[in-house]
Amino acid sequence: MAEPRRSPDTWALRWASWLALVVLLIPAIGWSSLALHYCLPLPDGARTLIAIALPSAALIALWRWPRRRTALMMATGAVAAGLVAFYAQAASHEREWAPEVSVLPWAEIDGDRVTLHHIRSCTYRSERDFDLRHRTDTFDLARMTGVDLFQVYWGSPAIAHTMLSFGFDDGRRICLSVETRRERGEEYDALKGFFRQYEIIYIWGDETDLVRLRTDHRGETVYRYRLTVPIEKARAILLEYLRMTNDLRDTPQWYNALADNCTTTLIGHARPIVNPDATLDWRWLANGYLHEVMHERGTLDSSVPLDQLRRDGLVNGRAPGDLAGSDYSRRIRE
Repeated sequence: MAEPRRSPDTWALRWASWLALVVLLIPAIGWSSLALHYCLPLPDGARTLIAIALPSAALIALWRWPRRRTALMMATGAVAAGLVAFYAQAASHEREWAPEVSVLPWAEIDGDRVTLHHIRSCTYRSERDFDLRHRTDTFDLARMTGVDLFQVYWGSPAIAHTMLSFGFDDGRRICLSVETRRERGEEYDALKGFFRQYEIIYIWGDETDLVRLRTDHRGETVYRYRLTVPIEKARAILLEYLRMTNDLRDTPQWYNALADNCTTTLIGHARPIVNPDATLDWRWLANGYLHEVMHERGTLDSSVPLDQLRRDGLVNGRAPGDLAGSDYSRRIRE
């Protein structure tokens, strides 16, 4: 008996499905190639060879292999290899760390009384020439006066590093910066940040360290904005970040340039406290525009034009290099 002929519509549907699957697989194979290159625990040459050979074979099979089912299996296998390499990596506290990220902070929390250990308080002569210091301080949450956002720019206006600073009625401030925990001699690479190549660290430090480092020694542009968060919510945010700091001290975690970076980590944990109903916004990722979102939603003073807030919030050039402690913090806010 003759095999029934398929209608043109059936053939068109089969080819459309095949092409759609291939279009989805090609980006996945590209990601897998990078994952194999960065994540395989092999010498550089071997990693590079595998990262090129395996995905290339899968792409050639998709393009030329006569049996589509076999080609799909090869492509899926290449993607699976990248996933295994990516997820097989284990974050660790036991590495030879760069000095400025070598010490993990932690907090003792007793009601409103917080004792924070390993607050970074470096004195810089240049970005790479500094006296490494850490200190311990105790804060009373009942005396908190508010929280400020810092945005740090070094290139594209769409990308910024974000930090938070919590103030108290005696003039003291404590600043939080979520960063990559780099090994000694290691430089940050944005692409590597997507592939579990850096652990994450929550650095608690003085503004004379975390802010002045960026304005005076890295030549970056820094803006400060006062948040309109009610004080009870500001206290809750601080406590949440301190708990996260303690969790990180107990369990190392990976930095991820997309999902767990300086902004998504801070915003993700503050959002349920400040505004749990807030919708997601693409500017959380293009975080150089984060101040626009916060102004639109009233987290910054929306009664003042954003351009004016930005002019008033420029930190660069406000404080001479010899000011320290609360004098520096006061001056950059004048």
